[in-house]
Amino acid sequence: MSLIRRSRFRPCIDLHDGKVKQIVGGTLSDDAPENLKTNFVARLVASIQSPAEFVELYKRHHLKGGHVIKLGPGNDVAAREALGAWPGGLQIGGGINEDNAQAWLDAGASKVIVTSYLFPIGKFSLERLQRLSASVGKDRLVVDISCRKRGEKWLVAMNKWQDITDTEVSKESLDLLSEYCSEFLIHAADVEGLCQGIDEELVTKLGEWTQIPTTYAGGAKDINDLNLVDRLSGGKVDLTYGSSLDIFGGTLVKFDDLVTRDAQI
Repeated sequence: MSLIRRSRFRPCIDLHDGKVKQIVGGTLSDDAPENLKTNFVARLVASIQSPAEFVELYKRHHLKGGHVIKLGPGNDVAAREALGAWPGGLQIGGGINEDNAQAWLDAGASKVIVTSYLFPIGKFSLERLQRLSASVGKDRLVVDISCRKRGEKWLVAMNKWQDITDTEVSKESLDLLSEYCSEFLIHAADVEGLCQGIDEELVTKLGEWTQIPTTYAGGAKDINDLNLVDRLSGGKVDLTYGSSLDIFGGTLVKFDDLVTRDAQI
């Protein structure tokens, strides 16, 4: 009897200036940092505030397959703290390249997530992907193809989602990339942090196109969004919640409810 795959909840930690934050994705900018909008910043007064405490919460509930993303400089110490709290439990992304990928795996990451390194001057480099995959192993590499919509297409966005690359998210590009990695991570940057709903069209397309495990992030605002992603993708795409989640200061989705739902699959 064949098993039917169901979409699952995947936890996340976004680090900015060494703190756990939830950011409105479209406001990240090196040129105008004053325009940054945050929905959540972990503080000492919070019940959970350090990267390690978030990771320990995920570990306690056996929520594997999640990720830590370093948004810019000043996050290495916090990232190592997070990975050290659960060696092998979380993936890591943000500034990953051939020179540091193995060090992050040695620090406790289950897999490394790469984006910008694959797009020198905004153009995709198959050679870089091949070298990195050969270096760390296909099974320990995740390609982040977070994107922004331009016209009728989704184009991969790099450098904290500020710069649009030459690569379209499509069946052809996913087929090529999947030869060298074991998973995809896809932030819909245009809706990231807005809590106004997922990009249903993108999730549907991902369900049609992807042949390897894929995690989508962006806009989730209701626990039923997990069922929606499951239906739209045929269970092939998992979902990350951010700003809407109570552990990040949100009021729309309870972490405990997601854990209960996940345990029922």
